[in-house]
Amino acid sequence: MSDRRASATPSTSSASVRGLPLHLVLVVVGALMAVPVVYAALSGFKSTKELSANPVGLPHSWVVSHYTDILGSGSFWRLIGNSALIAVASTVLVVAVSAPAAFSFARFAFRGREVLFTVFTMGLMFPFAVAALPLFLLLRSMGLLDNPLGVILPQAAFGLPMTIIILRGFFREIPGELEEAATLDGCGPFAFFWRILLPMARPALGTVSVLAVVTSWNNFFLPLLVFNDSTWWTVPVGVQQFQGQYATDYARVFAYLVLAMVPALAFYSVAERQLVGGLSAGATKG
Repeated sequence: MSDRRASATPSTSSASVRGLPLHLVLVVVGALMAVPVVYAALSGFKSTKELSANPVGLPHSWVVSHYTDILGSGSFWRLIGNSALIAVASTVLVVAVSAPAAFSFARFAFRGREVLFTVFTMGLMFPFAVAALPLFLLLRSMGLLDNPLGVILPQAAFGLPMTIIILRGFFREIPGELEEAATLDGCGPFAFFWRILLPMARPALGTVSVLAVVTSWNNFFLPLLVFNDSTWWTVPVGVQQFQGQYATDYARVFAYLVLAMVPALAFYSVAERQLVGGLSAGATKG
């Protein structure tokens, strides 16, 4: 027994030594990501004069009013609400459309299936900037400018390719024997999809939902293109407008940037396990 323990100890130590460079890389990457956020948060507690004189050190006098003034502003919370509404609506729409489409691509054999799927995958290579002008003209002709649907519908359309690809890969890994057993029990294709496949696909659905929410929340160009009225501005557009309004008040701009990041960071901290778990389930299933 003692010999086994003695032989196990060196191997454990050598494994720790081999993993040390990886740990150091992770620490460096984490520091590179955390330092700008911490710097911006501390800078928001300074006055602009102190920030110019002391850009790196801790604040001598903590100016809390930068944060409280923004949190007490109704326009800031309106931006948060607009972004949340558009993100949730876009996510629900893209998942509701992509799930049946991915099910059809994965479980049914029909003529032209692979060609049609290739058309969807080509959407990943289609840059939004190319479609900006025709999309603007289309939305204007439909009366969807300064309307949240003018952002929700195109955003969901551009999210379809990636969502269909992820869900199709997950649906194809479901054993065919399970569908055959459900058919023998009198379960049709739609009932199999709704009652059996969707509950099993919760990790994949969670993954694509998180990706859709994050993409919508960070979208800047499309809301800027659609919304002229500040009533429907989203957080990225609001940040850009705030920077223009307080171009010389750097400390206040830093405070606004930090508060604008908080909802996204809070959402990711909650959804991170779901995102990683869904990707892992899709990678190891079967």
